[in-house]
Amino acid sequence: MPVYNSELYLAEAIESILGQTFTDFEFIIVDDGSEDSSADIIRQYAQRDCRIRLIQLVENAGPSIARNAGLNAAKAKLYATMDSDDVSLPERLRKQVNLLQAKPEIGAVGVHCRTVDANMRPKYDRQPPARHALILLNHFVGLQSAPFVHASLMMRRCLVLEAGGYDVSINYSSDCDLITRMLGLTRFANIPERLYLHRRRPGQRTTHDNPRRDQDIIEVRQRALERIWGEAPLDSIDRLGRIKPWSKLTWRERRAAKRDILRLIDAFIAAEWVEPGERSLLLAAMNRQLESVSPQLWQKFCHWRRHRRWR
Repeated sequence: MPVYNSELYLAEAIESILGQTFTDFEFIIVDDGSEDSSADIIRQYAQRDCRIRLIQLVENAGPSIARNAGLNAAKAKLYATMDSDDVSLPERLRKQVNLLQAKPEIGAVGVHCRTVDANMRPKYDRQPPARHALILLNHFVGLQSAPFVHASLMMRRCLVLEAGGYDVSINYSSDCDLITRMLGLTRFANIPERLYLHRRRPGQRTTHDNPRRDQDIIEVRQRALERIWGEAPLDSIDRLGRIKPWSKLTWRERRAAKRDILRLIDAFIAAEWVEPGERSLLLAAMNRQLESVSPQLWQKFCHWRRHRRWR
């Protein structure tokens, strides 16, 4: 858990980990040069629970350096993350450990979450796809963070180290970049249960209207496309990033986006990142995504056609 000036929410976050039904863990908390009472709060908890280990950075270095400090200090085979103002529900760690123990081919697993405001009032739920193939597609198409609630991930530590850990040159999307570098090393999954509460509050580093975050996301998507295509055309990056529920593409843009996604699917199969039999699943997901950004008249026609078919 990286911490920076989180005194208002830190105790609640720490309590949610100490209250897990899975108890066999080391809890590494990295204070990233906080200027408030965060370090004192961590010390108080560390005196009461020997599982807690405080690593204190002299000055604020950013979340990537803080996460790497925790990663390098860890000893266990499994590595879980959490933000210092969020809450993990009691069964989160147990269910993630059980899945990773039962399915050795999976190297990273997230969970569904509820986004709440500063006072824990519900705002909306996030339900990323459970299946590996759909997680890959959503990593390239739409919102960059769509395939995972990244703060809820549990990963095999050896794979994170093999991928090189967190890139310290990326401040706002280093978790997405890490997943890009883990492509081809393992398979991914999400547990379709709400096991995490993600707090959105004023002043957070990762607010959606942060231009530096947007630039980091573009850079990460460029890296992702270069991994699978060997190139990263800016027009493709723009189109793929705009395939999200509140966007609309023109007919020409929609046709070009369909070519982009088909190229992605073929590249996934050629690289053996997904099985050939998953192509139909990915094509169906592509059609749903493209329909959501189509002009409204086309959406109305598709809706009419579906209902007419099942009469």
